[in-house]
Amino acid sequence: MKLLQRQIFLELSKLFGLTVSCLLGLILVGRMLQLRSLFLSQDIGFLHILELFFYLTPFFLLLLTPIATMLSVFLTYLRMSTDNELIALKASGVSLYRMLPAPALFCLMMTLFTFFISFWGLAWGMDMFKTKLYHFARTNSRFALQPGIFNKEFPGVTFYAHQVNNETGELKFAFVRDESIKDASVVIVAPEARIESTPELATIQITFRNGKIFRESGDELNVLRFGKYSIKLDLGRLLAGFTFEDKAKDMSFGRLSAIRGDPTLGPSLDERFQRKINTEYFKRLTMPLGCLVLGMFAIPIAYVFRGLKQQYGLLLAMGLFLVYYTMFSIGVSMGESGAISPSISLWAPNVLFVFVAGTGMYYANRERTPTVVQWLLHLRSPKEAEA
Repeated sequence: MKLLQRQIFLELSKLFGLTVSCLLGLILVGRMLQLRSLFLSQDIGFLHILELFFYLTPFFLLLLTPIATMLSVFLTYLRMSTDNELIALKASGVSLYRMLPAPALFCLMMTLFTFFISFWGLAWGMDMFKTKLYHFARTNSRFALQPGIFNKEFPGVTFYAHQVNNETGELKFAFVRDESIKDASVVIVAPEARIESTPELATIQITFRNGKIFRESGDELNVLRFGKYSIKLDLGRLLAGFTFEDKAKDMSFGRLSAIRGDPTLGPSLDERFQRKINTEYFKRLTMPLGCLVLGMFAIPIAYVFRGLKQQYGLLLAMGLFLVYYTMFSIGVSMGESGAISPSISLWAPNVLFVFVAGTGMYYANRERTPTVVQWLLHLRSPKEAEA
């Protein structure tokens, strides 16, 4: 039995490592493209993007660990069932319950690992990600334009130049529209301009020569000619797509718990924000338990669908996880909207899947199939009889 448990645990660990690596790899490609587009035309290297992705890893692992755990258990027991290893073990007097210690220990370890991420790792990763992102934008950025294309990287400011030399920073027929001023719109037009980027000071200076300034405020339009005019921009504004405000999903579990006890400790007393705090609190508790729940749920499912090819088994497992995650997402939405208490909506998927897992385990150990499943499997029998 020790050898059996060791082999099952080893196979589970290998499949888990492979699954997490593949899923993280897919996410890495997508996030690298997203981060690269954010730093397009800026001096941000590949290693810097990898460093940013590393700090986002806890956030992704919180989502990926439950599905990776489920897939590992499901594929392991599906293979054992397909290779008739389960039949051989049962013929030797080994019941399904005696095979549970290895997957139960594995799921428990993954649950504890996810709890660690949920309570501490997620907040640390998001804090470091925001800090590094802002640091890279301030110290490594250089502003560049593409000729004949409107640039809107700075919020509220539109740049355009007919001819651009990014090496020297020289612009021909430059145009800038600033809509960041309340109740006013400023347009600067000049035949010549020059861009000077100073990353160490986190500023960009654009100097226009022999141009005009058009300022529109209500029904009034003012025109001013100039020989030389300069504007300065903060490189930190390039990160307007990333908000640095205090969000519930970025907080540590300890801080969420403290704000639930005393709302004045949070950045806002708004009722909607408090609902988000409450929902996030229960989300951090219930999501790690999904590793244990889904892992145990996968065992009877693999038994019921024994003989299924692994590629189809993978699709089946993904589909079942999608059902779980959809229920979980609906619970989050209902909790944040106040339609139902998150203590109910977020615990419901785990309770339901625990019930299904327990029932399925009972039938699997007795080598029986639930009546509903038998009915579904025999739906096509009349058609086969007609054929």
